[in-house]
Amino acid sequence: MSFILLFSLFLMYAILPTIIIRVNGWRITKRINEAAIAITFDDGPNPEYTPLLLDLLKKYGVKASFFVVGSKVKAYPDIIKRMSQEGHTIGIHHYDHISSWIVSPFQLNKQLQMTEQAIQECTNERVDFYRPPWGHFNIFSLLLSKRYKIIMWSHIFGDWKVAKGKNGLLNQLLQTTEAGSVLLLHDCGETLGADRLAPSYMLKSLEIYLQENVNKGTKFITLKEVNF
Repeated sequence: MSFILLFSLFLMYAILPTIIIRVNGWRITKRINEAAIAITFDDGPNPEYTPLLLDLLKKYGVKASFFVVGSKVKAYPDIIKRMSQEGHTIGIHHYDHISSWIVSPFQLNKQLQMTEQAIQECTNERVDFYRPPWGHFNIFSLLLSKRYKIIMWSHIFGDWKVAKGKNGLLNQLLQTTEAGSVLLLHDCGETLGADRLAPSYMLKSLEIYLQENVNKGTKFITLKEVNF
């Protein structure tokens, strides 16, 4: 009986709010109303792969958006400063890479505040955007994050696994050329379920994708340029 009660509470606190919010699109953005594509990255910064990614974006003149983990911001502030200086958008992805399903309202609020503070200490810029890890919400998420724009995605690729990076990622990326798309990729492979080397394969595919689309005149924008 106690198991049924606990499961019912978890269902109401975590799973149902996530389903309802995502299905109904309450306060979340999955696509942008722009003649451009927004490329976003989760889980960084990573000391090995994020600088390589920034080099790649700079090479092709593309601005992107990064949803960063606050504890990693504290560990690698120079990478965040470089992101800001090069015109990328920086948003919140919790202080620890932890699901909203398993935190209390107090803990969730702390995750948001600590990450915002860490970003601001590096950039002196206002933080406007939030993406919860794994796209998980709880019953208090919308209330506690009301000061941010919540950005989800229109396309997710599974690039956190080496197998996808080796087989399938490039073709999927090359098929993603529709204006208004929000792409989700990952510049760190250190989170639960990810492969540590996966970003190296993502970077190879991304370079081909950027080269082809920049040559075609595809426009890429950062979230700061979107008219919400």
